[in-house]
Amino acid sequence: MSGALLEMRNITKVYPNGVVANQNVQFSLQEGEIHAIAGENGAGKSTLMKMMFGMEEPSEGEILLKGKQIKLGNPQEAIALGIGMVHQHFMLVPSFTVAENMVLGMEPRRGVGIHYAEAVRLTEETARKYNLSVNPRAKVEDLSVGMKQKVEILKALLRGAEILILDEPTAVLTPQETEELFRELKLLKQKGHTIVFISHKLKEVKELCDRITILRGGRTEGVFNIADVSEQEISRRMVGRDVVLKYDKTQNKYGEPVLSVQQLSAVDAEGKPLLSNISFNVRAGEIVGIAGVEGNGQSQLVEALTGGLTSRLAGGKVEVQGRTIQNLGIREIRGLGVSYIPEDRMRQGAAGEASIADNLISTQYRSKSLNRGPLLRMSSIQKLASSLIEEFKVRCSGPSQPIGMLSGGNMQKVVVARECSTGPLLLIAEQPTRGVDIGAAQFIHQKLLELRDAGCAIVLVSADLNEILEMSDTLLVLYEGEIAARLDSPSSVSEEELGLYMLGIRRQQEQYEEEASP
Repeated sequence: MSGALLEMRNITKVYPNGVVANQNVQFSLQEGEIHAIAGENGAGKSTLMKMMFGMEEPSEGEILLKGKQIKLGNPQEAIALGIGMVHQHFMLVPSFTVAENMVLGMEPRRGVGIHYAEAVRLTEETARKYNLSVNPRAKVEDLSVGMKQKVEILKALLRGAEILILDEPTAVLTPQETEELFRELKLLKQKGHTIVFISHKLKEVKELCDRITILRGGRTEGVFNIADVSEQEISRRMVGRDVVLKYDKTQNKYGEPVLSVQQLSAVDAEGKPLLSNISFNVRAGEIVGIAGVEGNGQSQLVEALTGGLTSRLAGGKVEVQGRTIQNLGIREIRGLGVSYIPEDRMRQGAAGEASIADNLISTQYRSKSLNRGPLLRMSSIQKLASSLIEEFKVRCSGPSQPIGMLSGGNMQKVVVARECSTGPLLLIAEQPTRGVDIGAAQFIHQKLLELRDAGCAIVLVSADLNEILEMSDTLLVLYEGEIAARLDSPSSVSEEELGLYMLGIRRQQEQYEEEASP
């Protein structure tokens, strides 16, 4: 397209192992627009953005900025040309202040040390310029997720970013924080900045963006004005079929409690409360959702449910099938019929160098069907792995492919396949669809609902409010380590109302008192 601010022409990226991530992709940005990039996991979005930010180099094709061809060998070269990126997982130093993070790598000096007052001044000046209010002296570890994101955006703007790439920026935000972010992004657009918005949330794409480029199978599927295309049309072009966004759940008859959490409390190393007096049950055939802004006790609760928080428990107990698990090892807990889909598939969910087959059997390789004494039954393992790859629609070259070579969504499918295929009595699913596309998310949801209907008790921890409201039979909202609300009909609750509970603006007890008052 002539007159484009940035163009990527005929971009192809082939990795040394033969994997083709992008094939002849066309992408262009107009100055002052907000441009969405959508596509399934493995469609080539991340690779394309890495090339735009200098983290990867194209095998073929060219990148033009303001009509001139550029070559980007690293992110520093991209930053020097006015291209900035805010990653999905923030790149901030938690123990540093906002000001220290803002100037990291370009610190103003006073003698041999950092000129802290100047760092504060630069932060305040940038915040004023872009109408993004932050406290320069606050420690990053004490900030909310939404505030950390502001710091990341300001950090890029301070370095002169005219083009800003945002990777899944609303993944962990409440509706109120998302609304605020969108106001800020529209202001940046008015000031002449150009924004690339990568998201799986099509409702947000429709609300915020001017145009959208859809990728599918590493190729450009189409470029559209947002006003001319519906959410369903975007979904169809992304995955090649219609995608169901709502679920007709059967009304289950719940069984006995499989999980019982009784007055659970936990503290950190300094004795500060992490969880306070948490009590709930999860019955056979029930999905209990756990919602909350990141950092309000969800991670610690999951640790307690999976046996990892014993040393910091200050009271209460966790029982599975009537047995207290506090002093049990992971193998013993799994022996009670517990499966766990962890939040971080790279760090906790998979061994990146190992094969897909090895990852799929890592929790059951001691079973007699796969093990005969000191030797593994390799033919049985290959057969099981091939069956699960087919059932869970994992896009790969075969069971022996290293899992680290898969896209994020396909890696997630392997983790879900491993944890769902053992017939669990209790499944802890922590952010099971984070960072996966709409088609893969629908598939994972269907698998969870199949387990529920078969009588599995499920704890679903999610920052995706549509997911938590649609999937949960009962919903608990955590705020500052306490249960702020217990909702028995989650599907009738709006995302905005849920956001009020998550932010601590409304608590259920206060609501009852308001309703009871004359």
